[in-house]
Amino acid sequence: MAMQDDQSKKSLDDALAIMRDLRTRDAWDRAQTHDSLRPYLSEEAHELDDAIRAGNDAELRSELGDVLLQVLFHAIIAEERGAFDIHDVAGSLVHKMVSRHPWLYGDSPEREPWEQMKSKTRKSLAEGLPAGLPSLHRAHRLQERAAGVGFDWPDVRGPIDKVREELVEVEEVIAEHGAQFDTHGVPSGDPRHEQLEGELGDLLFAVVNLCRKAGTHPALALDKANAKFQRRFEAVERIARARGVDVKTAGLEVLDTIWDEVKAEEK
Repeated sequence: MAMQDDQSKKSLDDALAIMRDLRTRDAWDRAQTHDSLRPYLSEEAHELDDAIRAGNDAELRSELGDVLLQVLFHAIIAEERGAFDIHDVAGSLVHKMVSRHPWLYGDSPEREPWEQMKSKTRKSLAEGLPAGLPSLHRAHRLQERAAGVGFDWPDVRGPIDKVREELVEVEEVIAEHGAQFDTHGVPSGDPRHEQLEGELGDLLFAVVNLCRKAGTHPALALDKANAKFQRRFEAVERIARARGVDVKTAGLEVLDTIWDEVKAEEK
C-alpha cells in the first residue's frame, strides 16, 4: 500500500490499550475530563480540515488519528465512570446508520430525503443544532431543515430574486444614512447600525440559500473566494515590491491597477 511504513499494522484494540495505559500511568492523561478535552476536539477538527484542504494523505492520516484519539479518550473516560464504553459508541453508530437508511436495511420501498425523514421526529426547527455551530453552516442547516418540510423554492430562481430584494433593502438603508456609514461614524448599538446589520444579515442569509439551492455549501464557496482573494492580493504585493511601490501608501488607484493586471494574467 502507498501509505504503508515500517510500523506494523495496529488495530483499534491496540489504540484502546495504549489509551487505557496512559490513563493509568501518565499524570496529564489521567487528569483529563470531558470538559478539559473540549478545546482539543475543536482544534483537531480544524487541523483535519486543513489536511483535507491541502490534499495531503500523510497529514490526513495523522490528523484522522488525532481525531480518533479524542473519540477514544472520551469513550474511555465514560467507561471509567460506568456510563458507557467504546462498544456502546459503535453500537450507537450502527443503529443510527441502519435507521437512517431504511431503504437498504428496512422495509422502505424507496429512498427518503434525510431532512424529510428526520422532520417526523424533530419537535422544532433548531432542535439538536449545536449552540456553537459556525454561522454560515447554521444558516445552511436551518434552510435544509425548512426545505425538508416543504418550505423551499422550486428552483434556483427563487433565491436569486430574494438576493436582489435584500440587496435593494440594504441600499435603501445606506442611502438614508449614507454619510454616516461612509465615514464609519455609526457605532454599534446605534439604531441605524442595528438596522443596517439586520438588513445585511438578511442579505447574507439569502446568499446562503442561493448556495444551497445551487448545490454548494456556502462555507466551501467562501473558502474558495478567500483563497482567490489572498492569492491575488499577494501577487499585487509582489508586483508592487518589484516596482518599488509601497502598498501601505500607494493608494486605491495604484493598487486597483495592479489588481486588474493580476486578474488579466490569471485569465
